[in-house]
Amino acid sequence: MKTTTKSLLFFLFFVPILMFGQTTLTGTVTEQSTSIPLPGVNVVIKNTTTGTATDFDGNYQIEVNNGDVLVFSYVGYQTIEITYSGQATLNVQLNEDAAQLNEIVIIGYGTTTKKDATGSVEAITAEDFTKGNIVTPENLLSGRVAGVSVTTSGAPGSGSQIKIRGGSSINASNDPLIIIDGLPIDNNGVSGSRGVLASINPNDIDSFSVLKDASATAIYGSRASNGVIIIVTKKGKSTFSATYDAQYSFGELTDRIDVFSGDAYRQLVASQPINGTTLDESLLGTANTNWQDEIFRNTVSSQHNLTMQGSLFKVLPTRFSFGVTNQEGAVLTSEFERRNLSLALNPSFFDDHLKINLNANLSFEDNRFGDSGQIGSALRYDPTQPVYDPSSPFGGFYQHIVSGNLANGTTNPVAELLQRNNTGDSNRTYGNLNFDYKFHFLPELRAVLNIGFDETEAKTIDITSLSSRIQNLDKVNSSSGYQKRTNKLLDGYLTYNKAFDKIRTEFTVGYSYQQFTNEGNNTGNTRDPLSLPSTFADPDVVLIGFFGRANLTFLDKYLLTLTYRRDGTSRFSKDNQWGDFPAAALAWNLSDEDFLKESKTISSLKLRAGYGITGQQAFFGANDIYLNRYRGGNVNSQYQFDNAAIQSLIASEINPDLKWEDTTTMEFGIDYGLFDERVSGSLNFFQKNSTDLLFTASVADGTNFSNSIIQNIGELQIQGIEFSINADVVKQDDFTVDFNFNATLLDREIKELALGQDVRTGGISGGTGNNIQLLREGFAPNSFSVFKQLYDNSGNPIEGAFVDLNGDNVINDDDRYLKENPGADVILGFQSNINYKNFDLSFNLRANLGNYVYNNVNSSRAQYELLQDNAVLGNVPTSVLETGFQRTSDVIISDIYVEDASFLKMDNITLGYTFSNISKHLKSVRLWGGVQNVFTITNYSGLDPEVFNGIDNIIYPRSRTILAGANFKF
Repeated sequence: MKTTTKSLLFFLFFVPILMFGQTTLTGTVTEQSTSIPLPGVNVVIKNTTTGTATDFDGNYQIEVNNGDVLVFSYVGYQTIEITYSGQATLNVQLNEDAAQLNEIVIIGYGTTTKKDATGSVEAITAEDFTKGNIVTPENLLSGRVAGVSVTTSGAPGSGSQIKIRGGSSINASNDPLIIIDGLPIDNNGVSGSRGVLASINPNDIDSFSVLKDASATAIYGSRASNGVIIIVTKKGKSTFSATYDAQYSFGELTDRIDVFSGDAYRQLVASQPINGTTLDESLLGTANTNWQDEIFRNTVSSQHNLTMQGSLFKVLPTRFSFGVTNQEGAVLTSEFERRNLSLALNPSFFDDHLKINLNANLSFEDNRFGDSGQIGSALRYDPTQPVYDPSSPFGGFYQHIVSGNLANGTTNPVAELLQRNNTGDSNRTYGNLNFDYKFHFLPELRAVLNIGFDETEAKTIDITSLSSRIQNLDKVNSSSGYQKRTNKLLDGYLTYNKAFDKIRTEFTVGYSYQQFTNEGNNTGNTRDPLSLPSTFADPDVVLIGFFGRANLTFLDKYLLTLTYRRDGTSRFSKDNQWGDFPAAALAWNLSDEDFLKESKTISSLKLRAGYGITGQQAFFGANDIYLNRYRGGNVNSQYQFDNAAIQSLIASEINPDLKWEDTTTMEFGIDYGLFDERVSGSLNFFQKNSTDLLFTASVADGTNFSNSIIQNIGELQIQGIEFSINADVVKQDDFTVDFNFNATLLDREIKELALGQDVRTGGISGGTGNNIQLLREGFAPNSFSVFKQLYDNSGNPIEGAFVDLNGDNVINDDDRYLKENPGADVILGFQSNINYKNFDLSFNLRANLGNYVYNNVNSSRAQYELLQDNAVLGNVPTSVLETGFQRTSDVIISDIYVEDASFLKMDNITLGYTFSNISKHLKSVRLWGGVQNVFTITNYSGLDPEVFNGIDNIIYPRSRTILAGANFKF
């Protein structure tokens, strides 16, 4: 007892000495770029358990001794260590750690890291987004991800054609599944809207994850054959900050389709007979009108975004944003306006065991649709006539008049645009509520519940003044419509994470329910008594899924992922309602082996192999084609029954055997990092085989209620190689240079069609019922089916003369051959960012090699016979001088119109300067300028080599746009 007492007294004697040797250190931790305080930063004395965390205002307090090493760490920021040297106050600034932020990859129903990913997944965060005049979110990815192509029309706010690895289907959808904060959205839009992504503000997006192979996408089963794009929106933060972005753009079309000027046209009409008949020069006017200049305009557009984030009531991390976009189209009257409201609440409770994420978005989209068909009219309209005629009885616009009436043929395109008001308004509400609970008694187990909702209501009104068509008639044709689409989601799943000595495990099991509805009505033309109003309500589409995934990691080097999903859909009959979609993937972190672990060159090296089956059920047709369905016949088709007139019913086509498309994917991949990850990227080899293709094909007469129905026929194979490299070329404190380069090689081949029969597709203008593309076994989809042109000794094409390929001395469809296809063989992307002190420069390049386009502008318009159509004169492209062709019908199927459309484009270049620490409240201002659609290098003779589906029949042209903007951070 005495010994114990002495020991206690000895200890108490030294306590004051120990306490005297310690100092209370205080300070504030802030973010270096914005000087905003950071709450929750860990402040720990190195090699001890002594530590604290910063409060809401970034302040901390800790007891330290001289020589202690303080470690400051915070998720997403670079950890720093500082040796304490006796000061009373120590303020610290942390830098964002881009490598750490990029390490997390969002996947289906969870997250992983780049090191642990076994599938082909690419994550793109905000700092990597494509810059420039970005109005719709998919363009943030343009040229940025290997295997992903984004083709956007020049129309304001227009949607894009997005393909991942060339799609997977022929006749069904090739659109990827897009998921916003856990909510899979419907790729079908509503009338009155520009597209399903047009209502989403790109400023609200934090990151994209692109899932490409089946081992990554199979967790989404029946909708994943075309790949998956997961969009994560920005969340609330505890620290207060505010930003205001303003952008103005000034667009101008830099190219036109070459047609004859007024003076050149008068000379042409005077000198060029048609089939020996002289043209009627009395129809010529005295004006010189460039009709393309008259229907196109220079544009002024703007975007404004205000964002505020911080803790609401000091406990609720919140983000609020408001955005306004106004975009003029290059075609007269074409306009797009969008207003967005976004709210994100991200509280956590019970010591972070329960995390709640609420994302609520409102979007209001207002459109005026300028009729892009008038671009074709502008090419054809007589350039010797004026736009306006004060004596005209057609609303003051010049029109072709024959015998006092409006002549048959093209009408004044300016009048058509200005005297039509075709508008559409859509209001969209979408978002989700996510609960993520980590069990107190079993912290390895998490339960996640996700509730999603997406509803769009749209109204359309189309009013056309009849004064453009009927003399002195001050009346209008008018129609209006209404449509509502809803999308409801309920997901629930459990995730269990546990490490057992040398093995790490993660197991996920869950259930998903999603319902889609679509209904609406249309008034018909209110002036026309024969145009009756109509209503529609599509059968609801319900998708149910059960899914599971197991991730096993051994020694942190060997990884195995097993995935399974069982999906059911209301679109198919009970016999085919359910589908099974399994997948497996293996990976080996080779760089963690002893023989590479100490390598100074190879910092990471992973080998991957995956196999899986995914599905496709988004065909274009009725949602209930497996049922006996009837539709009302013509209102005049009635029969009498018991003194009552009964309207007739018509049976619709039926296919109870319809089922999913299945796509089987095999992939081998290499992920690499060199020189401490200064250089990184991947190399992938893949093959996709889609079977039971959903296809509208002919059936035998009398076997159904239509001569063609949706069937499961055929097989498509796509093989490819992807390569990507990211490099930090220069990485200094005040000077950085980085770049991303990606390349994709694709080969597509139709392996099987029903009964081995060819299928003609690709309708074109000019003549009646002409098709220019063909589906044939052994060839790429939509290959161009054309006659082989004959040329004279001087190299000039001979009109109507083609090679007799089968040698039967008759030129017919049997002599058509397949010449190339619209799909690019190679897709390239290059992006670079250069930062020097406060200056920043970025640019983006894209290239397609081996893609071909059928020039339908020339094939249907560049012939002399079109100079006069009955009593109306019309213009033609000047390319007619090169061919000398007289008749459209003789030449329209010639291979002369299939052109190599390979191209190199610089999509954008931007230069900015940031002013920092301007005042106590204004942290920084970035001023920037740039150019969108900088240049295009191509041998294609048309307006733009990048067209949908490879047929150029008057595209909406893309403007070159000068950009100026400012970003304010508070």
